[in-house]
Amino acid sequence: MPILGLHHVTATVDEAQPDLDFCLGALGLRLVKKTVNFDNHFVYHFYYGDQRGTPGTIWTTFPYAGHGVPAGKKGAGQVTVTSFSVPTGSLSAWRAHLAGRGIAATDIESRFGEAAIAFSDPSGLAFELIATDRDSRTPWVASGGDEEIAIRGLHSVTILVRDPAKTIELMTARLGYGVAAEEPGRIRMAVNGDAPGHLIDVAHDAGAATAVNGVGTVHHVAMAIANEEEQLALREELLRHGSRVTEVRDRCYFKSIYFREPGNVLFEVATIAPGFTADEALPALGRDLKLPPWEEPNRADIEPRLAPVRY
Repeated sequence: MPILGLHHVTATVDEAQPDLDFCLGALGLRLVKKTVNFDNHFVYHFYYGDQRGTPGTIWTTFPYAGHGVPAGKKGAGQVTVTSFSVPTGSLSAWRAHLAGRGIAATDIESRFGEAAIAFSDPSGLAFELIATDRDSRTPWVASGGDEEIAIRGLHSVTILVRDPAKTIELMTARLGYGVAAEEPGRIRMAVNGDAPGHLIDVAHDAGAATAVNGVGTVHHVAMAIANEEEQLALREELLRHGSRVTEVRDRCYFKSIYFREPGNVLFEVATIAPGFTADEALPALGRDLKLPPWEEPNRADIEPRLAPVRY
């Protein structure tokens, strides 16, 4: 199975400071990298995760306020919900914690035997905290945080398609996923085991409206692969079977390929190495603005045009 599990999820958000406040303060994640969008160097790219930004714990955002990007619309062809894993018995503490920050959390029906709550961020992105006793990952615990309830990492994402058949076919035949469970309107796909961090839920609704990317929507979900050789082999396999796949792109902290699955959700496959300590020591992750080497000559132009932030 070439795919190891989830790597990260990336979304378009509104303002940088509220995003930092939400991800650091409300979710209790660590900022592991402050860099720029490689396709628009006047827009931040924030990476959040556990202590070192381990693949499977990473949530990333592009704060596009002031750049003319309209609000998006959730729908078919998109990741509609990002779910994080928290310990069984912690949801009441999370409800109180979120309420203290003015965030309303809603109980949702137990899914595949796991209780969950749902809420939104300042940009309207949909999140869930799913309570499970099947996640042994060590959490990042922020100053003043509580290790007993802290987020362990990504649990799963929900993608929405109109017809799941071809999506399931690609995920099983090319990516190594298998059907782990089914409920009405939802098929849980798992790879390399079925623990949190290894799951993609394929929700299906024949009448779903078409998604429109923009502020408040997820741009893509990335899956992890062991190394560049396996990534290139997978790329060739996808191309042979009709997928349109990008060339390998160097993201400094991993290398990536991108393609759309048959339901039009944008998938990325990203390598594990070199990781976020490639240009910062572990204790200093996220402190300074890190630019890709090819942008360093433009630092004097880039930095003043990025919104000042505090954290």
